Amino acid sequence: MRTAGARGHLVQEEPSDATDAILTTARFGEPLTWRNAPFFQARRRYGLHRSPTVFTVVHVRPGELAELTAHFERALAKDPPDLADYVFPGLASTAHRTLIEQGRRGGPMLAIERMMQTQAMCLRLIVVVGEERADYAIHFDLVGSHSRSEGNSRAFYDDIILRLATSVSAHDVAKHVVVPPVIARATWLSLSTPPAMRQASLEFATRSFFTEMVRIADLNTVPALGDAIASQYSEGCFATWEPGLSALVATTTGSARPVDKRNITDDELAVITGVQPDEEGSAVQNVEGKRNDPPSSEAFEMIDMDRALPTVVLATQGGATSGPGTSGGKDPLPRVPVIRSKLHGHRGVSAYDPRCVEYAPMAPEYFWYPVTCGTLGQAIGVKEAFARSAALQNPDDPRQVVFTILPGHGVFIVEKWAAGKAPFEVIWEYMDAGYLRIDTRVPQGPEFFAPAQVGGTTVNERGE
Repeated sequence: MRTAGARGHLVQEEPSDATDAILTTARFGEPLTWRNAPFFQARRRYGLHRSPTVFTVVHVRPGELAELTAHFERALAKDPPDLADYVFPGLASTAHRTLIEQGRRGGPMLAIERMMQTQAMCLRLIVVVGEERADYAIHFDLVGSHSRSEGNSRAFYDDIILRLATSVSAHDVAKHVVVPPVIARATWLSLSTPPAMRQASLEFATRSFFTEMVRIADLNTVPALGDAIASQYSEGCFATWEPGLSALVATTTGSARPVDKRNITDDELAVITGVQPDEEGSAVQNVEGKRNDPPSSEAFEMIDMDRALPTVVLATQGGATSGPGTSGGKDPLPRVPVIRSKLHGHRGVSAYDPRCVEYAPMAPEYFWYPVTCGTLGQAIGVKEAFARSAALQNPDDPRQVVFTILPGHGVFIVEKWAAGKAPFEVIWEYMDAGYLRIDTRVPQGPEFFAPAQVGGTTVNERGE
Protein backbone atom coordinates (compact mmCIF):
# COMPACT_ATOMS: atom_id res chain seq x y z
CA MET A 1 0.00 0.00 0.00
CA ARG A 2 2.99 2.31 0.43
CA THR A 3 3.52 1.97 -3.32
CA ALA A 4 -0.07 3.07 -3.99
CA GLY A 5 0.34 6.07 -1.72
CA ALA A 6 3.61 7.02 -3.33
CA ARG A 7 1.86 7.13 -6.70
CA GLY A 8 -0.71 9.59 -5.39
CA HIS A 9 -3.53 7.15 -4.63
CA LEU A 10 -5.53 7.58 -1.44
CA VAL A 11 -5.43 4.45 0.74
CA GLN A 12 -8.34 3.97 3.18
CA GLU A 13 -8.83 1.46 5.98
CA GLU A 14 -12.54 1.20 5.11
CA PRO A 15 -14.22 2.01 1.80
CA SER A 16 -16.49 4.98 1.23
CA ASP A 17 -18.61 6.11 -1.71
CA ALA A 18 -15.47 7.75 -3.10
CA THR A 19 -13.61 4.43 -3.15
CA ASP A 20 -12.73 3.07 -6.58
CA ALA A 21 -11.19 -0.28 -5.62
CA ILE A 22 -11.29 -2.68 -2.69
CA LEU A 23 -8.30 -4.94 -2.07
CA THR A 24 -9.07 -8.08 -0.06
CA THR A 25 -7.59 -11.56 0.44
CA ALA A 26 -8.63 -15.21 0.25
CA ARG A 27 -6.89 -18.49 1.02
CA PHE A 28 -5.94 -20.79 -1.82
CA GLY A 29 -8.22 -23.83 -2.03
CA GLU A 30 -10.56 -22.61 0.72
CA PRO A 31 -13.83 -21.54 -0.92
CA LEU A 32 -15.80 -18.53 0.18
CA THR A 33 -19.56 -18.29 -0.09
CA TRP A 34 -21.42 -15.42 -1.69
CA ARG A 35 -22.63 -14.44 1.78
CA ASN A 36 -19.14 -13.54 3.01
CA ALA A 37 -17.37 -12.54 -0.23
CA PRO A 38 -16.62 -8.78 -0.55
CA PHE A 39 -17.32 -9.04 -4.28
CA PHE A 40 -21.01 -9.57 -3.44
CA GLN A 41 -21.31 -8.00 -0.01
CA ALA A 42 -19.13 -4.85 0.04
CA ARG A 43 -22.00 -2.45 -0.68
CA ARG A 44 -24.20 -3.89 2.05
CA ARG A 45 -21.41 -4.35 4.57
CA TYR A 46 -20.10 -0.79 4.29
CA GLY A 47 -23.35 0.99 3.39
CA LEU A 48 -22.11 2.07 -0.05
CA HIS A 49 -24.26 3.56 -2.80
CA ARG A 50 -22.01 2.27 -5.58
CA SER A 51 -19.94 -0.84 -6.17
CA PRO A 52 -16.14 -0.38 -6.15
CA THR A 53 -14.06 -2.83 -8.17
CA VAL A 54 -12.98 -5.72 -5.92
CA PHE A 55 -9.54 -7.32 -6.26
CA THR A 56 -8.77 -10.46 -4.24
CA VAL A 57 -5.17 -11.43 -3.45
CA VAL A 58 -4.50 -15.18 -3.19
CA HIS A 59 -1.13 -16.62 -2.17
CA VAL A 60 -0.10 -19.86 -3.92
CA ARG A 61 3.13 -21.75 -3.34
CA PRO A 62 5.05 -22.73 -6.51
CA GLY A 63 4.65 -26.43 -5.77
CA GLU A 64 0.90 -26.08 -5.33
CA LEU A 65 0.53 -24.27 -8.65
CA ALA A 66 2.77 -26.79 -10.44
CA GLU A 67 0.75 -29.69 -9.03
CA LEU A 68 -2.55 -28.09 -10.06
CA THR A 69 -1.24 -27.30 -13.55
CA ALA A 70 -0.07 -30.91 -14.03
CA HIS A 71 -3.46 -32.14 -12.80
CA PHE A 72 -5.34 -30.12 -15.42
CA GLU A 73 -2.86 -31.09 -18.15
CA ARG A 74 -3.62 -34.75 -17.48
CA ALA A 75 -7.35 -34.17 -17.10
CA LEU A 76 -7.73 -32.14 -20.28
CA ALA A 77 -5.82 -34.76 -22.29
CA LYS A 78 -8.40 -37.46 -21.50
CA ASP A 79 -11.02 -38.30 -24.11
CA PRO A 80 -13.65 -38.84 -22.91
CA PRO A 81 -13.01 -36.71 -19.83
CA ASP A 82 -13.11 -38.14 -16.34
CA LEU A 83 -15.55 -35.93 -14.44
CA ALA A 84 -13.90 -36.85 -11.15
CA ASP A 85 -10.90 -34.77 -12.26
CA TYR A 86 -13.03 -31.62 -12.02
CA VAL A 87 -14.37 -31.99 -8.49
CA PHE A 88 -13.05 -29.18 -6.25
CA PRO A 89 -14.23 -27.67 -2.95
CA GLY A 90 -16.77 -24.91 -3.45
CA LEU A 91 -17.58 -25.79 -7.07
CA ALA A 92 -20.91 -27.13 -8.29
CA SER A 93 -21.24 -30.68 -9.62
CA THR A 94 -21.71 -29.16 -13.08
CA ALA A 95 -18.46 -27.16 -12.97
CA HIS A 96 -16.75 -29.66 -15.27
CA ARG A 97 -18.70 -28.18 -18.21
CA THR A 98 -16.98 -24.82 -17.86
CA LEU A 99 -13.59 -26.12 -16.73
CA ILE A 100 -13.31 -28.50 -19.68
CA GLU A 101 -14.51 -25.95 -22.25
CA GLN A 102 -12.30 -23.17 -20.91
CA GLY A 103 -9.32 -25.48 -20.47
CA ARG A 104 -9.54 -26.71 -24.05
CA ARG A 105 -9.73 -23.11 -25.25
CA GLY A 106 -6.97 -21.59 -23.16
CA GLY A 107 -5.05 -24.48 -21.59
CA PRO A 108 -4.64 -25.51 -17.95
CA MET A 109 -4.13 -21.93 -16.72
CA LEU A 110 -7.58 -20.86 -17.90
CA ALA A 111 -9.18 -23.84 -16.14
CA ILE A 112 -7.23 -22.94 -12.98
CA GLU A 113 -8.40 -19.35 -13.34
CA ARG A 114 -12.09 -20.30 -13.46
CA MET A 115 -11.65 -22.67 -10.52
CA MET A 116 -9.91 -20.05 -8.36
CA GLN A 117 -12.35 -17.29 -9.29
CA THR A 118 -15.21 -19.51 -8.18
CA GLN A 119 -13.56 -20.46 -4.90
CA ALA A 120 -12.64 -16.84 -4.10
CA MET A 121 -16.02 -15.57 -5.31
CA CYS A 122 -14.31 -12.78 -7.24
CA LEU A 123 -13.53 -12.11 -10.90
CA ARG A 124 -10.36 -10.06 -10.45
CA LEU A 125 -7.69 -12.05 -8.66
CA ILE A 126 -4.05 -11.24 -7.99
CA VAL A 127 -2.47 -14.66 -7.54
CA VAL A 128 0.88 -14.17 -5.78
CA VAL A 129 3.19 -17.13 -6.44
CA GLY A 130 6.13 -17.75 -4.13
CA GLU A 131 7.26 -19.14 -0.81
CA GLU A 132 8.23 -16.41 1.68
CA ARG A 133 8.75 -13.84 -1.08
CA ALA A 134 6.81 -13.28 -4.29
CA ASP A 135 8.31 -14.79 -7.43
CA TYR A 136 5.57 -13.30 -9.60
CA ALA A 137 1.86 -12.47 -9.61
CA ILE A 138 -0.79 -13.58 -12.11
CA HIS A 139 -3.70 -11.26 -12.89
CA PHE A 140 -7.07 -12.94 -13.55
CA ASP A 141 -10.18 -11.20 -14.90
CA LEU A 142 -13.55 -11.91 -16.52
CA VAL A 143 -12.33 -12.50 -20.08
CA GLY A 144 -9.63 -14.96 -18.99
CA SER A 145 -6.51 -12.83 -18.84
CA HIS A 146 -3.58 -14.31 -16.93
CA SER A 147 -0.81 -11.80 -17.52
CA ARG A 148 2.08 -11.56 -15.04
CA SER A 149 3.93 -9.11 -12.84
CA GLU A 150 7.46 -10.36 -12.19
CA GLY A 151 8.62 -10.37 -8.56
CA ASN A 152 11.90 -9.98 -6.67
CA SER A 153 12.16 -6.24 -7.30
CA ARG A 154 10.59 -2.98 -6.15
CA ALA A 155 9.10 -2.66 -9.63
CA PHE A 156 6.92 -5.70 -8.85
CA TYR A 157 4.60 -3.75 -6.53
CA ASP A 158 4.65 -0.71 -8.78
CA ASP A 159 3.55 -2.90 -11.70
CA ILE A 160 0.65 -4.34 -9.70
CA ILE A 161 -0.58 -0.89 -8.69
CA LEU A 162 -0.36 0.35 -12.27
CA ARG A 163 -2.39 -2.63 -13.46
CA LEU A 164 -5.03 -2.03 -10.79
CA ALA A 165 -5.23 1.66 -11.64
CA THR A 166 -5.50 0.85 -15.35
CA SER A 167 -8.37 -1.56 -14.74
CA VAL A 168 -10.30 0.88 -12.58
CA SER A 169 -9.69 3.83 -14.91
CA ALA A 170 -11.00 2.05 -18.01
CA HIS A 171 -14.67 2.91 -17.48
CA ASP A 172 -17.52 1.16 -19.25
CA VAL A 173 -19.08 2.54 -22.44
CA ALA A 174 -22.16 0.32 -22.47
CA LYS A 175 -24.83 2.89 -21.65
CA HIS A 176 -26.59 2.37 -24.96
CA VAL A 177 -29.53 4.59 -25.91
CA VAL A 178 -32.42 3.57 -28.15
CA VAL A 179 -33.11 6.18 -30.84
CA PRO A 180 -36.10 6.52 -33.19
CA PRO A 181 -37.53 5.47 -35.48
CA VAL A 182 -38.41 1.83 -34.95
CA ILE A 183 -37.39 -0.21 -38.00
CA ALA A 184 -40.46 -1.66 -39.71
CA ARG A 185 -40.75 -5.43 -39.71
CA ALA A 186 -41.14 -5.45 -43.50
CA THR A 187 -37.92 -3.46 -43.88
CA TRP A 188 -36.03 -5.86 -41.61
CA LEU A 189 -37.24 -8.92 -43.54
CA SER A 190 -36.16 -7.33 -46.83
CA LEU A 191 -32.52 -6.97 -45.72
CA SER A 192 -29.82 -9.43 -46.74
CA THR A 193 -27.67 -8.79 -43.67
CA PRO A 194 -29.66 -10.71 -40.99
CA PRO A 195 -29.57 -14.03 -42.88
CA ALA A 196 -25.91 -13.39 -43.70
CA MET A 197 -25.20 -12.96 -39.98
CA ARG A 198 -26.97 -16.23 -39.22
CA GLN A 199 -24.92 -17.99 -41.91
CA ALA A 200 -21.68 -16.50 -40.61
CA SER A 201 -22.56 -17.79 -37.15
CA LEU A 202 -22.77 -21.34 -38.52
CA GLU A 203 -19.61 -20.93 -40.60
CA PHE A 204 -17.51 -19.84 -37.63
CA ALA A 205 -19.06 -22.63 -35.55
CA THR A 206 -17.73 -25.22 -38.00
CA ARG A 207 -14.29 -23.65 -37.56
CA SER A 208 -14.59 -23.70 -33.72
CA PHE A 209 -14.02 -19.96 -33.49
CA PHE A 210 -16.60 -19.38 -30.76
CA THR A 211 -16.86 -21.44 -27.60
CA GLU A 212 -19.74 -22.20 -25.27
CA MET A 213 -20.84 -19.32 -23.09
CA VAL A 214 -19.82 -19.34 -19.45
CA ARG A 215 -22.77 -19.86 -17.09
CA ILE A 216 -22.19 -18.87 -13.49
CA ALA A 217 -24.71 -21.47 -12.28
CA ASP A 218 -22.52 -24.22 -13.76
CA LEU A 219 -19.68 -23.16 -11.47
CA ASN A 220 -21.50 -22.31 -8.27
CA THR A 221 -24.94 -21.51 -6.95
CA VAL A 222 -25.32 -17.81 -6.24
CA PRO A 223 -28.99 -17.06 -5.45
CA ALA A 224 -28.79 -13.28 -5.81
CA LEU A 225 -26.32 -11.95 -8.37
CA GLY A 226 -27.77 -8.43 -8.38
CA ASP A 227 -25.48 -5.94 -10.09
CA ALA A 228 -22.33 -7.88 -9.18
CA ILE A 229 -22.19 -9.98 -12.34
CA ALA A 230 -24.47 -11.28 -15.08
CA SER A 231 -25.75 -14.85 -14.86
CA GLN A 232 -23.78 -15.75 -17.98
CA TYR A 233 -21.62 -14.24 -20.67
CA SER A 234 -20.74 -15.28 -24.19
CA GLU A 235 -17.28 -15.13 -25.69
CA GLY A 236 -16.94 -12.81 -28.66
CA CYS A 237 -19.17 -10.88 -31.05
CA PHE A 238 -19.47 -9.95 -34.71
CA ALA A 239 -21.11 -7.27 -36.84
CA THR A 240 -21.48 -6.22 -40.45
CA TRP A 241 -22.55 -3.02 -42.20
CA GLU A 242 -26.07 -2.82 -43.64
CA PRO A 243 -26.23 -0.15 -46.38
CA GLY A 244 -30.03 -0.19 -46.33
CA LEU A 245 -30.00 1.05 -42.74
CA SER A 246 -26.68 2.92 -42.76
CA ALA A 247 -25.95 1.01 -39.59
CA LEU A 248 -24.16 -2.01 -38.14
CA VAL A 249 -26.07 -5.22 -37.55
CA ALA A 250 -24.36 -6.83 -34.56
CA THR A 251 -24.83 -9.68 -32.12
CA THR A 252 -26.50 -8.90 -28.82
CA THR A 253 -24.86 -9.13 -25.41
CA GLY A 254 -24.73 -12.52 -23.74
CA SER A 255 -25.16 -10.96 -20.31
CA ALA A 256 -28.82 -10.08 -20.88
CA ARG A 257 -29.83 -13.65 -21.69
CA PRO A 258 -28.03 -16.74 -23.05
CA VAL A 259 -26.69 -16.22 -26.57
CA ASP A 260 -24.94 -18.96 -28.51
CA LYS A 261 -22.76 -17.16 -31.06
CA ARG A 262 -22.44 -20.45 -32.95
CA ASN A 263 -26.13 -20.49 -33.94
CA ILE A 264 -27.76 -17.09 -33.60
CA THR A 265 -31.29 -16.04 -34.47
CA ASP A 266 -32.72 -12.67 -35.49
CA ASP A 267 -33.65 -12.04 -31.86
CA GLU A 268 -29.92 -12.08 -31.08
CA LEU A 269 -29.15 -9.26 -33.49
CA ALA A 270 -29.10 -5.52 -32.75
CA VAL A 271 -28.86 -2.43 -34.95
CA ILE A 272 -26.13 0.09 -34.03
CA THR A 273 -26.46 3.49 -35.68
CA GLY A 274 -23.70 5.55 -34.10
CA VAL A 275 -21.87 6.82 -31.04
CA GLN A 276 -23.56 8.90 -28.38
CA PRO A 277 -22.31 12.51 -28.14
CA ASP A 278 -21.07 11.93 -24.56
CA GLU A 279 -19.21 8.76 -25.68
CA GLU A 280 -20.79 6.74 -22.87
CA GLY A 281 -22.26 4.17 -25.26
CA SER A 282 -23.70 3.60 -28.70
CA ALA A 283 -27.02 4.54 -30.26
CA VAL A 284 -29.27 1.63 -31.28
CA GLN A 285 -32.55 1.23 -33.15
CA ASN A 286 -35.23 -1.29 -32.27
CA VAL A 287 -36.90 -3.53 -34.83
CA GLU A 288 -40.65 -4.01 -34.92
CA GLY A 289 -41.83 -7.49 -33.90
CA LYS A 290 -38.39 -8.62 -32.70
CA ARG A 291 -36.89 -9.00 -29.27
CA ASN A 292 -34.55 -6.05 -28.86
CA ASP A 293 -31.76 -6.84 -26.42
CA PRO A 294 -28.72 -4.55 -26.05
CA PRO A 295 -25.77 -5.13 -28.40
CA SER A 296 -22.52 -6.83 -27.38
CA SER A 297 -20.26 -5.07 -24.89
CA GLU A 298 -17.92 -4.21 -27.77
CA ALA A 299 -20.70 -2.28 -29.57
CA PHE A 300 -19.12 1.09 -28.91
CA GLU A 301 -15.71 0.18 -30.30
CA MET A 302 -17.22 -1.61 -33.32
CA ILE A 303 -19.04 1.54 -34.46
CA ASP A 304 -16.51 4.06 -33.16
CA MET A 305 -13.55 2.72 -35.15
CA ASP A 306 -15.25 3.72 -38.41
CA ARG A 307 -14.93 7.40 -37.47
CA ALA A 308 -11.13 7.22 -37.89
CA LEU A 309 -11.27 5.52 -41.29
CA PRO A 310 -12.29 6.49 -44.83
CA THR A 311 -15.54 5.63 -46.56
CA VAL A 312 -15.88 4.01 -49.97
CA VAL A 313 -18.50 3.97 -52.70
CA LEU A 314 -20.55 0.80 -52.70
CA ALA A 315 -20.61 -0.62 -56.20
CA THR A 316 -22.62 -3.57 -57.54
CA GLN A 317 -22.12 -7.18 -56.40
CA GLY A 318 -20.99 -6.10 -52.94
CA GLY A 319 -17.71 -4.55 -54.10
CA ALA A 320 -16.53 -1.02 -53.40
CA THR A 321 -14.31 1.69 -54.85
CA SER A 322 -12.52 4.53 -53.13
CA GLY A 323 -13.57 7.30 -55.51
CA PRO A 324 -16.88 9.02 -56.25
CA GLY A 325 -19.50 6.98 -58.04
CA THR A 326 -22.87 7.29 -59.72
CA SER A 327 -25.49 4.77 -60.74
CA GLY A 328 -25.72 5.47 -64.45
CA GLY A 329 -26.30 9.17 -64.04
CA LYS A 330 -29.03 8.61 -61.43
CA ASP A 331 -28.68 8.90 -57.68
CA PRO A 332 -25.11 8.71 -56.35
CA LEU A 333 -24.07 5.29 -55.11
CA PRO A 334 -24.05 5.08 -51.30
CA ARG A 335 -20.89 5.62 -49.32
CA VAL A 336 -20.12 3.03 -46.68
CA PRO A 337 -17.33 2.49 -44.14
CA VAL A 338 -14.21 0.89 -45.60
CA ILE A 339 -14.68 -1.97 -43.11
CA ARG A 340 -17.57 -4.21 -44.04
CA SER A 341 -17.51 -6.86 -41.29
CA LYS A 342 -15.97 -7.15 -37.82
CA LEU A 343 -15.24 -10.31 -35.84
CA HIS A 344 -14.03 -10.60 -32.26
CA GLY A 345 -13.27 -13.78 -30.36
CA HIS A 346 -11.23 -14.99 -27.41
CA ARG A 347 -8.59 -16.44 -29.71
CA GLY A 348 -5.08 -15.62 -30.87
CA VAL A 349 -3.30 -15.63 -34.24
CA SER A 350 -0.34 -17.96 -34.75
CA ALA A 351 0.60 -16.76 -38.26
CA TYR A 352 -0.64 -14.72 -41.20
CA ASP A 353 0.28 -14.22 -44.86
CA PRO A 354 1.37 -10.55 -45.21
CA ARG A 355 0.42 -10.57 -48.90
CA CYS A 356 -3.26 -10.91 -47.97
CA VAL A 357 -3.53 -9.92 -44.32
CA GLU A 358 -2.25 -6.93 -42.36
CA TYR A 359 -1.49 -6.90 -38.62
CA ALA A 360 -2.32 -3.54 -37.04
CA PRO A 361 -0.87 -3.76 -33.50
CA MET A 362 -2.24 -1.83 -30.57
CA ALA A 363 0.10 0.67 -28.93
CA PRO A 364 2.83 -0.94 -26.76
CA GLU A 365 1.31 0.24 -23.48
CA TYR A 366 -1.75 -1.95 -24.07
CA PHE A 367 0.44 -5.05 -24.01
CA TRP A 368 1.96 -4.09 -20.66
CA TYR A 369 -1.24 -2.81 -19.06
CA PRO A 370 -4.24 -4.44 -20.77
CA VAL A 371 -7.78 -3.12 -20.51
CA THR A 372 -10.90 -5.16 -20.96
CA CYS A 373 -13.93 -5.29 -23.25
CA GLY A 374 -16.69 -2.72 -23.14
CA THR A 375 -14.42 0.05 -21.85
CA LEU A 376 -13.43 3.38 -23.36
CA GLY A 377 -9.78 2.42 -22.89
CA GLN A 378 -10.07 -0.59 -25.16
CA ALA A 379 -12.25 1.28 -27.65
CA ILE A 380 -9.57 3.97 -28.00
CA GLY A 381 -6.81 1.38 -28.38
CA VAL A 382 -8.69 -0.59 -31.04
CA LYS A 383 -9.69 2.56 -32.92
CA GLU A 384 -6.11 3.86 -32.97
CA ALA A 385 -4.74 0.48 -34.08
CA PHE A 386 -7.03 0.19 -37.09
CA ALA A 387 -6.56 3.89 -37.88
CA ARG A 388 -2.85 3.09 -38.42
CA SER A 389 -3.69 0.30 -40.89
CA ALA A 390 -2.29 0.99 -44.36
CA ALA A 391 -4.76 -1.45 -45.92
CA LEU A 392 -7.75 0.36 -44.41
CA GLN A 393 -6.52 3.91 -44.97
CA ASN A 394 -5.95 3.01 -48.63
CA PRO A 395 -9.06 1.15 -49.83
CA ASP A 396 -7.21 0.13 -53.01
CA ASP A 397 -4.60 -1.79 -50.98
CA PRO A 398 -5.06 -5.45 -52.08
CA ARG A 399 -5.01 -6.80 -48.52
CA GLN A 400 -8.62 -7.60 -47.69
CA VAL A 401 -8.31 -8.59 -44.01
CA VAL A 402 -6.76 -6.71 -41.07
CA PHE A 403 -6.49 -7.86 -37.47
CA THR A 404 -5.29 -6.61 -34.12
CA ILE A 405 -4.51 -8.45 -30.90
CA LEU A 406 -6.23 -7.49 -27.63
CA PRO A 407 -3.64 -8.64 -25.06
CA GLY A 408 -5.04 -11.05 -22.48
CA HIS A 409 -8.38 -10.90 -24.28
CA GLY A 410 -8.46 -12.09 -27.88
CA VAL A 411 -8.39 -11.00 -31.49
CA PHE A 412 -10.31 -8.42 -33.54
CA ILE A 413 -10.54 -9.17 -37.28
CA VAL A 414 -12.05 -6.95 -39.97
CA GLU A 415 -12.65 -7.37 -43.69
CA LYS A 416 -13.09 -4.90 -46.52
CA TRP A 417 -15.78 -5.06 -49.19
CA ALA A 418 -15.21 -7.70 -51.88
CA ALA A 419 -17.31 -8.15 -55.01
CA GLY A 420 -19.49 -11.25 -55.01
CA LYS A 421 -18.73 -12.14 -51.39
CA ALA A 422 -21.14 -12.47 -48.50
CA PRO A 423 -20.35 -10.75 -45.19
CA PHE A 424 -17.45 -12.50 -43.41
CA GLU A 425 -16.86 -14.83 -46.36
CA VAL A 426 -13.41 -13.39 -47.04
CA ILE A 427 -12.46 -13.94 -43.39
CA TRP A 428 -13.48 -17.58 -43.24
CA GLU A 429 -11.96 -18.28 -46.67
CA TYR A 430 -8.66 -16.79 -45.48
CA MET A 431 -8.83 -19.01 -42.40
CA ASP A 432 -9.37 -22.07 -44.59
CA ALA A 433 -6.55 -21.09 -46.96
CA GLY A 434 -4.09 -20.56 -44.12
CA TYR A 435 -3.71 -16.86 -44.80
CA LEU A 436 -4.92 -16.22 -41.24
CA ARG A 437 -4.15 -18.98 -38.74
CA ILE A 438 -6.25 -18.86 -35.61
CA ASP A 439 -4.78 -20.17 -32.36
CA THR A 440 -6.49 -21.08 -29.08
CA ARG A 441 -3.77 -19.31 -27.12
CA VAL A 442 -4.35 -15.61 -26.40
CA PRO A 443 -1.17 -13.52 -25.97
CA GLN A 444 -0.76 -12.30 -22.39
CA GLY A 445 1.90 -9.66 -22.98
CA PRO A 446 4.24 -8.16 -25.60
CA GLU A 447 4.59 -10.25 -28.73
CA PHE A 448 5.97 -10.02 -32.23
CA PHE A 449 5.53 -11.65 -35.63
CA ALA A 450 8.61 -12.69 -37.62
CA PRO A 451 8.95 -14.13 -41.16
CA ALA A 452 8.99 -17.92 -41.32
CA GLN A 453 8.65 -20.63 -43.94
CA VAL A 454 5.47 -22.69 -43.57
CA GLY A 455 4.72 -25.22 -46.30
CA GLY A 456 6.85 -23.38 -48.83
CA THR A 457 5.15 -20.05 -48.13
CA THR A 458 6.65 -17.13 -46.26
CA VAL A 459 4.32 -16.09 -43.45
CA ASN A 460 4.67 -13.92 -40.39
CA GLU A 461 4.71 -16.29 -37.43
CA ARG A 462 4.08 -15.36 -33.82
CA GLY A 463 6.77 -15.32 -31.20
CA GLU A 464 6.84 -13.93 -27.64
